[in-house]
Amino acid sequence: MSAMPSAADRDRVGDWIRLVEARYPRRDAQPWDAPGLQVGDPEDRVHRVLVCLDVTATTLAEATDRDADLVLAHHPLLFRPLGRLTTETAPGRLALAAARAGIAIHAAHTNLDAGTPGTTDPIVDALGLDPDALAPLERVSAAGKHKLVTFVPAEDTERVLGALSEAGAGVIGAYDHCGFRVRGTGSFRPSPEANPHLGDVGAINEVTEDRLEVELAPRDLERAVAALWQAHPYEEVAYDVYPLEVPDSASGKGLGRVGELPEPRPLRWVADRVAGHVPAPHLRVAGDLDQPVQRIAALGGSGDGLIGAALAAEADCYITGDLRHHPTLDARTQGLALIDAGHGAVEGAALPRVAAALAADARTVGLDAEILTSAAAHEPWAEYRPAAPEPPASEDPR
Repeated sequence: MSAMPSAADRDRVGDWIRLVEARYPRRDAQPWDAPGLQVGDPEDRVHRVLVCLDVTATTLAEATDRDADLVLAHHPLLFRPLGRLTTETAPGRLALAAARAGIAIHAAHTNLDAGTPGTTDPIVDALGLDPDALAPLERVSAAGKHKLVTFVPAEDTERVLGALSEAGAGVIGAYDHCGFRVRGTGSFRPSPEANPHLGDVGAINEVTEDRLEVELAPRDLERAVAALWQAHPYEEVAYDVYPLEVPDSASGKGLGRVGELPEPRPLRWVADRVAGHVPAPHLRVAGDLDQPVQRIAALGGSGDGLIGAALAAEADCYITGDLRHHPTLDARTQGLALIDAGHGAVEGAALPRVAAALAADARTVGLDAEILTSAAAHEPWAEYRPAAPEPPASEDPR
């Protein structure tokens, strides 16, 4: 008699994708983003999960050394479409290496930024901002969602809904497999060239059908329609797509955070707190170190694109990463102090809390794979200090 599989042997990649997307739904990602499963098969088994910032040769080697068969990365490996999968590009080389090693890769990027815990949490913690009094720096807008409507023989509705859900449709907040159905009668007459699943060629047929409705993000539309065609029993599938508009105020989620210190503090104090809590190899400050600041805007990652949002929020200080020269000068002209803590340092500091939250979620739903946090460095940059110059040679005493 063969041994019964362990609990972890029953975990599959698809189970962990659903777990991640329950906490960090893909619909919360920015339209330009590329979250989701990037390498692997949803049916592959998972024994250990490695949470990391970037998929690099180092993190793939770490996954191999620690027997992790699923990598949950913050930054997508395949961010832009590849014309070919070869070793000629860095993403292609890494994706091929992961596939050969049997390591699946799933990314949660701006959907994780907008979630809880998120990538701005280390700054919030460093400054002691009240989490209950925070507001998003830029709200996640539900505008642009679609509703997909199709018509399915009643006995096939559950199967079609399942296929659409696996393709990312039917997710509302922390719920998936969300759909609405109304039963009615569909009619059709197959031509002599048709090969109908139901009914007779040349006759007008009536079939009991469900009108099935699901919501989905625009990025999932193409995949959901492909899944619909594959799962639907009809030779010709009738479906409609309706654009939806939802007010921004309906969503409390968003990128970054805005909050206030209990009392004004010198900019130097804020910079010291960030430097003491975030492992940034370089910390840059633009502003008078003695100027008082109280209202703080913060965004983990790359944030000079939201300088305008920080100004609109009437922040005294904006803390983020990847600040460029001219946007920084413009912000200073408008009175905003800025702190650049590095792109990867803040996001990397958030990963242990993200991993802990996912581990707790996994226990709740009965997933048993061990979840690990990567020990790889989060910043490609290192501080450089030139060596002390050699003392001048002494004069020849002769």
